[in-house]
Amino acid sequence: MSGLVIACGGTGGHLAPGIALAEALRKQGCPCWLLISTKTVDARLAEKYADLDFIPIPGAAFSLNPWRLAVFISTLLKGYWVSVRLLIRHRPQAVVGFGGFLTMVVGLAALTGGYPLMLHEANRRPGRAVRLLARFSRRVYLPEGVELKTIDPERVRHCGYPVRCEVRRLPKALARQRLGVDLQAPLLVVLGGSQGAAFLNEWALKHAEELGRRGISMYVIYGPNKPPPHQNESSSNSHARIYWTPFSEDMAAVLSSADVIVARAGAGSLAEIIRCRVPAILVPYPYAADDHQVANAAFMAKYESARVVSQSDGDALFKEVLNLIGDQVSQSRLRDNLEGLDRTDGLERLIEDLDLQELTMKAMKRMKK
Repeated sequence: MSGLVIACGGTGGHLAPGIALAEALRKQGCPCWLLISTKTVDARLAEKYADLDFIPIPGAAFSLNPWRLAVFISTLLKGYWVSVRLLIRHRPQAVVGFGGFLTMVVGLAALTGGYPLMLHEANRRPGRAVRLLARFSRRVYLPEGVELKTIDPERVRHCGYPVRCEVRRLPKALARQRLGVDLQAPLLVVLGGSQGAAFLNEWALKHAEELGRRGISMYVIYGPNKPPPHQNESSSNSHARIYWTPFSEDMAAVLSSADVIVARAGAGSLAEIIRCRVPAILVPYPYAADDHQVANAAFMAKYESARVVSQSDGDALFKEVLNLIGDQVSQSRLRDNLEGLDRTDGLERLIEDLDLQELTMKAMKRMKK
């Protein structure tokens, strides 16, 4: 079995499903090579999975800014040739791309080399790389209800987000013990995605004292490349504390410890919130490409599985936090609705549809030519 190349770097939302797929396929004896970016967020997460094969590929996000456009083109060419050499060396059965600029780089190398290309889009508005490569791919995996008019519907499969096996709901007491968080006070988790969010960090700092006076603790993941807003500290309430950390390798504990979470609306964060059944208040990043976070949040709101607040209204966010963290009935209703969104296993469906046996046979024929 010649294995798969998985292009999944750039953000935690792209990398995490690639890791989930690689771990599952390794158990079936299928080797995988995960192509990641040179960003800190990729390196930090990759460190946790020493048994997987990660290969950094140069790349940069697309931009119309002249300088950034030049950097994009330069790194695109470098990444392309690195990818071509890697494909020649490993001769994989196929290439799977999870979106972002790395999927564009590796996808182009796969197409010119004659390797089957599979694309997975987790957001409810497909990104630029998936839109451009979709018509040339063998299969495109999209969220339920999302379509791409530019490709044959027979090549589309509706598939959820592959969540890593260790991300699952834990008993709250166990989760808080793993984090070193007080077991008694209500806990608000503030999560700005894998790279943090300056707005949420500033909001947490602004309201920390008032939340502490009300006996509410906060656990804030402020991002690996952002300066720490403050040191961990106690509030005037004996149980309430504010915990600041740049990064967490134990998202199951982080999510399961929360009474309520305030988060961005990236597909990766939402998939893990759904899996861990966390009552959430979503604050979509207003400058995300194609406004995909707004679309993701609207989907959650449609099924009453999260509350949504605009970034432009920090005071409304504070009021929503107070309302939800003190309302056990609403929390329970949100958990029930989250369970309703988690009835299909995206990872299992993806592996089943990839059909590794067929891909292996085609790879062997290609190698004989």
